[in-house]
Amino acid sequence: MAEFLSVAAGFPTVVFSAALMVVVGFWLLVLFGAAEHDTYDADVNADALHLGGVPVAVSASVFVVLGWFLSFTGSVLLTDAGLPGAPLLSLEAALLGASVLGSWWLTRRVVRPLARLFPDEPAPSRQDFIGLTCTIRTGRVDTGFGQAEVTARDGSTALVQVRRNEGEARSAETEPGLGLGLGSTGLLYAYEEAGEFFWVAPFDAALDPRG
Repeated sequence: MAEFLSVAAGFPTVVFSAALMVVVGFWLLVLFGAAEHDTYDADVNADALHLGGVPVAVSASVFVVLGWFLSFTGSVLLTDAGLPGAPLLSLEAALLGASVLGSWWLTRRVVRPLARLFPDEPAPSRQDFIGLTCTIRTGRVDTGFGQAEVTARDGSTALVQVRRNEGEARSAETEPGLGLGLGSTGLLYAYEEAGEFFWVAPFDAALDPRG
């Protein structure tokens, strides 16, 4: 046990040992729901290292684990060889570089089959809300004002800006049944890119297929 700890805390294995502690800590956070496995996907371009196809956290974890194993194994062999100081230090530095390159090479081959477990999903779009019903969250909806809460098909909710066209807004002033007030149900039938809002129309909640 003492020899194991000595090698794990010695150069060059200690470089990977420190990274391994970070990896273990990260996956514990994921396990307890405090982080997501794809947390760093938007910040790191793994494709540039030919490690794409899986979340960055997965490829980085595989890289660290393999690097630690290669470095640890090489350090044990160097220790058993009983080399003097200067040659040993040179070989340890070379081992660090070899462990990095070897781990990168192996990680590329490990993540390829894993990529099938993480199929690409299209980025969510506001266009996905078109055709969905919503719940009005403001006292009125007219040509210049209104907000509504909509539930996406994946179960997530969003608060969006909604508007009525001028003709419907005028009709609502004379026919109360055509109005859209707080808590009423509307149908998002189009999206206005320029104004970043949805066009909404009254919808009978009894006709909502999700109800």
